[in-house]
Amino acid sequence: MASPRWPRLVYSVALYVLSPLILWRIWREQILTYPRLQRFGIRLGALPSAPRIWLHCASVGEVRAARPLIEGLLARYPDHSLLLTTMTATGAQQAQALIDEQAAPDQVRLAHCFLPLDFPGAAKRFIARVQPTLTILFETELWPNLLHACHQQAVPVAVVNGRLSPRAFARYQRLRPLMASTLANVTWLAAKSAEDAERFQALGCRAEVTRVVGSLKFDTPCQESVLKKSEHLLQAWGARPVWVAGSTREGEEALLLEAHRQLLKRFPDALLVLVPRHPRRFDDVASLCVGDGWTLRRRSQQEVVTPQTQVYLGDTLGELAMLYAAGSVAYVGGSLVPLGGHNVLEPAALGKPVLCGSSLENFSDVAEPLIAAGALSVVETPNALADALAELLANPQHAQHIGHVGRDVVEAHRGALMRTLDGLSQWLT
Repeated sequence: MASPRWPRLVYSVALYVLSPLILWRIWREQILTYPRLQRFGIRLGALPSAPRIWLHCASVGEVRAARPLIEGLLARYPDHSLLLTTMTATGAQQAQALIDEQAAPDQVRLAHCFLPLDFPGAAKRFIARVQPTLTILFETELWPNLLHACHQQAVPVAVVNGRLSPRAFARYQRLRPLMASTLANVTWLAAKSAEDAERFQALGCRAEVTRVVGSLKFDTPCQESVLKKSEHLLQAWGARPVWVAGSTREGEEALLLEAHRQLLKRFPDALLVLVPRHPRRFDDVASLCVGDGWTLRRRSQQEVVTPQTQVYLGDTLGELAMLYAAGSVAYVGGSLVPLGGHNVLEPAALGKPVLCGSSLENFSDVAEPLIAAGALSVVETPNALADALAELLANPQHAQHIGHVGRDVVEAHRGALMRTLDGLSQWLT
């Protein structure tokens, strides 16, 4: 039964009405090496050879999480190439870093461009130009006109690592007619959990195309090169307590600096490695640290960490895992402020004890097994964070044991990658 057209038409009219605001945001989220016309499905650049798989990830976090899937698809289907799209500039930079690692530049099988805005004409042009064998959308990237264009041109659509937080589900319920018409174009949905699958079905996804496969985030690739790079940092920093706060958000850094101030009363030589989530905030966070009187060094400027350095700003892209590996304890940001948290598995997979705030709704499914095993501790305030840090730093053997437990939890939950690849095979063999 065909879904009604009116929800998508109303949505498209709303997009045109809001287009000045949307275009302003896109003008800001741009990289000089990418034509802005890509946002309209034009000048996509040199596409990899057909047959092409199209994989869309929203931003940098999704590109990182999708890396095992990208590598798995390229390995399993050597006759296919892969076009990776992102919405944000930081996602584009992370994608380009993956492309630069390709061993055979004369046989380009992985390329990147920006996702076009979801205007009907741009969506239709993009699908007609790319002609994907299969469309793969990561997590909750459900764009009504793009999915409709795929349906019109008989392109199967898979949603992988599908997740819907309670907050997102409540928001989408207010748009249920639009979501139902959009989800009607999904050919296969691989949900992270049974709860996620139920929420997608409540919005209109057909039960017969929905599968629960687990979270791809548990299938983090081996980080041997990351560990080796981190050893050089440890040698340069010397034998001192180090904790790493990664993916921090606006309003959170001030709380973390207060926790660090409390920690220094017990560990005067402690070093905080501070890694903001968004590059556009690097300078603001540096100004905050300097303004508060901290002795700061910035990684982007290759400044040497001295025994007097109190805060080291990780203001580079693609090095968070290496910085996590160099610390004794990891704190994962976006959680002391009400933003839903970030990926707690990345430091856990490196064998680090992990701390975070109480706002974890976006990652509750991967956080819960770590919390149950005692590998992830939740703190509510800067003082509680300082106490937890001091306890772990004062008992390094206990901290190491907790890190090993966390790594074992990650290993035990692997397998979503193979189940996802097996599910996608019906359109790629």
